[in-house]
Amino acid sequence: MKNHDWSDEFRRLWDRGVGAWKAGRRAPASMFRRDDVTFLAGIGCSPQEMFDFVDDHEVFGEPEFDDVLKVTAVRRDFFLNVQEGRSTGRMAEMESLPAKDQEAEGMVWLPRIIAKARLKLRGEMPPDLMYGCGGDRSFFSRVNLSAAEFLELVRDNDGDDRTIIQSVKKRAGTV
Repeated sequence: MKNHDWSDEFRRLWDRGVGAWKAGRRAPASMFRRDDVTFLAGIGCSPQEMFDFVDDHEVFGEPEFDDVLKVTAVRRDFFLNVQEGRSTGRMAEMESLPAKDQEAEGMVWLPRIIAKARLKLRGEMPPDLMYGCGGDRSFFSRVNLSAAEFLELVRDNDGDDRTIIQSVKKRAGTV
């Protein structure tokens, strides 16, 4: 599927999800059709992830569709080109994540969001965890990065926390 084709279909699915949410279908199982679920699986996205984006957008007014598309594009690229379109078959446990108040070089949330970004890239997010949640959005705002930019940073420097931390500090203006 061409890049343009998938993003057009993704937009249609987003619009259907928003419509379903407004009609009171506020669960992944009732929000998306079977062909929607198949499409999402083909780009490395779960119905739960799409539901979370739609739900937060409707409840909190963010994230915007363009931000969701950019995050999904990074995950899709990783899924198709690194994972060769195959799931790892693993799902992280919530308890394995760093605590919300854990710090890295004085930056609260940074260890947690690095771990979440790695899980997002690999498609291993537990259903109760959202990449780009309100806490993440607050962190991204504080450090002058978008959710997609941070995901790219982790993808491009995976395994090198030092470089990730220094890059975040530089964008935040704290180095």
